[in-house]
Amino acid sequence: MPMPRRFRSILLPLMGAFALSACGINSVPTAEEEAKAKWADVQAQYQRRANLVGNLVATVKAAGKQEQDTLVRVTEARAKATSVQVNAEDLSDPTKVAQFQQAQAQLSQGLGRLLASVEAYPDLKTNENYLNLQSQLEGTENRIAVSIRDYNAAVQAYNTRIRTFPDAIGAKLIHGAKPMTPFQATTPGAEEAPKVDFGN
Repeated sequence: MPMPRRFRSILLPLMGAFALSACGINSVPTAEEEAKAKWADVQAQYQRRANLVGNLVATVKAAGKQEQDTLVRVTEARAKATSVQVNAEDLSDPTKVAQFQQAQAQLSQGLGRLLASVEAYPDLKTNENYLNLQSQLEGTENRIAVSIRDYNAAVQAYNTRIRTFPDAIGAKLIHGAKPMTPFQATTPGAEEAPKVDFGN
């Protein structure tokens, strides 16, 4: 017995909707939003570090007048690092992501020089404010590493989804999806939190 016409008119759209759901209609934007959220976490941790660096510079400045050159370089690197912004729409542009990475790497290098110069100031190493900032900075560096790892995992999942069948169909035809750029170290070891030893 043939299927009633009314039943077919309901069943066919349902089957079509089911077929489209397997083609990345919802999964591609979900993966994209996940990667963007992880990028926001990366930016938040770098902003936290920039805020801590300002306080650290002020604390070291009060203790060590001889380190003015290092302090100026760290302050300039901090200003540059906070001025280079990459919004979620720029994550497909490797050049913009690379500029952000480079600015953060310069701040990391300047911060490393600043922390190394503290060895010349034994009183500073026992300063409660300094010790608190040092502890917060170490924690922030670890959070940055975790945020970058989580962002890169989300980017890998998104990029894989938009390139594999069946989601690639919806990714190309419906969403016009482009691969996102993972965060890569711009200097050797930059993806790892710096090891800081204050001789405590």
